[in-house]
Amino acid sequence: MSSSPDRAEAASQAPIVDLLVSGAELVATVDDDRREISGGWVAVDAGLITGIGGPGDPPPAAVETLDAHGCLVTPGLINTHHHIYQNLTRSYAPAVNGSLFDWLTTLYPVWAGLDEEAAYLSAWVGLAELALGGCTTSTDHLYVHPRGSGDLIGAEIAAASEVGLRFHPTRGSMSLSRKDGGLPPDSVVQDDDEILADSARLVERHHDRSWGAMVRIALAPCSPFSVTPELMRRTAELAESLDVRLHTHLAEDPDEDSFAEAAFGKRTIEHFEDVGWLTSRSWVAHCIYPNPAEVARLGRAGVGVAHCPSSNMMIGGGGLAPVAEMRAAGVPVGIGCDGSASTDHASLWLEARMALLQGRLRGGPSAMAARDALEMATVGSAGCLGRAGELGQLAVGAAGDLVCWPLEGLAFAGALTDPVEAWLRCGPVAARHTVVAGRPVVRHGVIVAGGVEGVLARHRATAARLQGVDPS
Repeated sequence: MSSSPDRAEAASQAPIVDLLVSGAELVATVDDDRREISGGWVAVDAGLITGIGGPGDPPPAAVETLDAHGCLVTPGLINTHHHIYQNLTRSYAPAVNGSLFDWLTTLYPVWAGLDEEAAYLSAWVGLAELALGGCTTSTDHLYVHPRGSGDLIGAEIAAASEVGLRFHPTRGSMSLSRKDGGLPPDSVVQDDDEILADSARLVERHHDRSWGAMVRIALAPCSPFSVTPELMRRTAELAESLDVRLHTHLAEDPDEDSFAEAAFGKRTIEHFEDVGWLTSRSWVAHCIYPNPAEVARLGRAGVGVAHCPSSNMMIGGGGLAPVAEMRAAGVPVGIGCDGSASTDHASLWLEARMALLQGRLRGGPSAMAARDALEMATVGSAGCLGRAGELGQLAVGAAGDLVCWPLEGLAFAGALTDPVEAWLRCGPVAARHTVVAGRPVVRHGVIVAGGVEGVLARHRATAARLQGVDPS
């Protein structure tokens, strides 16, 4: 009978944490043991998770408490591939029905109008949209750097700081213009030395190697058909010397293998290996068309893959990526939105649901479950970014990134037996709360950062300028 006063005294002496998320219908930790806790709570302090418990575990006192009643609580979703600037050209009419190569050649001249203002506004809008869809960490692959456009990635990082998302911008590049046998026009390509010098500058200025870092930089030549083999090799060497990650597009379209065969005399993944990229430092976007031997090689090397299901269907040649085979081979597979001019949205929830549907379409009803899609969007994505154990799971010591997903209302009527399956099968669902490093960036379905309407007005004017249309 003496235990209750002891417990009360201990509770009164416990430190007060920054944030407590309590009362969840289910907490799906996606930790190493894949624990799922009915009626669970999560505590976050100084940006890291300090406690997880159930109804029988007294939660700590907190400066702020978020109510998760009626919610599934998951780790924050992680977007492993995006071109955020493209939300300035969503559903651009002249390009909507072309192949990948047609689509790119139509839009490159439009994107040549990018500047710092455009990069900042598109990043602000894109990251806010991602947060509403439960994303807490996003990459961005910005590979268009028109001459005289300014510090585009610095502008994006400023926007990410304002919105509050964890951000992994990648210094993209193109060096092979149309006159050299590539796709982009001269106006958006740079020479190798210029690209590598700016890559090193961005890493020195912004890359944070600490646990729980909010900003990290990766190096990201665009694709085999827009950069030279020499730039691919030198970028891999620079990434090794700076200890940062590598990212590019790979095996996205059948035309890519045709290009590689004509230009290099080999398949695109053979070229990828020859230029020094077949390492665990790399993750690639799409990877729809590897053959079984190439899947095995990617797995042995530990190369990650950003699976972009909506974009793959929209402009990626109509193929279904061999996701189950890649995961079985040991490839870290994450989820990516891809560009906002190819999928025309930025919702990781929608991409996770599409990954579920595509997996079952390709392999049958037992090939993919909602928990598989959740794992790809969390721990799989964290593996792609080299942050396994730090991001993508709810565990003590991991980053305090989580989402409260409401499973209530008409769309969830009758969904009583499995909250995780209901999360992706029912809906659509958006986040009630999105938390990054213990700070809500979405609260009760609303972006916490102010000034949304003003940003949208400026974004509209900038998009109209690029597209050559009247903004009114």
